[in-house]
Amino acid sequence: MVHVLSSRTLLRPTDPERSRAFYGGALGLAVYREFGTGPERGTVYFLGGGFLEVSGRSDTPPAPGLQLWLQVADASAAYDDLSAHGVEVLRPPVREPWGLIEMWVADPDGVRIAVVEVPADHPLRHRP
Repeated sequence: MVHVLSSRTLLRPTDPERSRAFYGGALGLAVYREFGTGPERGTVYFLGGGFLEVSGRSDTPPAPGLQLWLQVADASAAYDDLSAHGVEVLRPPVREPWGLIEMWVADPDGVRIAVVEVPADHPLRHRP
């Protein structure tokens, strides 16, 4: 059994400065810590109950199967804010058949990000 104490998603972008501008600027994620120096230095962002580390550099974008899921209080407000910051919105907020309100955006390397609102009447908000 693995006893996990903490976790983070590691992202090796093709352009670290561009990705830091996206995650820290356009998305407005708060910085947990930074380490190293220079353009490939590491930045770890708070990501709700976890962390996102943007560090190093890759010659190729992350695998197309990598996706992030970010829960927000108001998907419509997030849409307005992200659009105003020039974030590529792949799909505006839509209430899905399963009851969540989901919007899809992409980071500079094409990593798809689900921005999700859990409505007050959704089962995720209630205990049986």
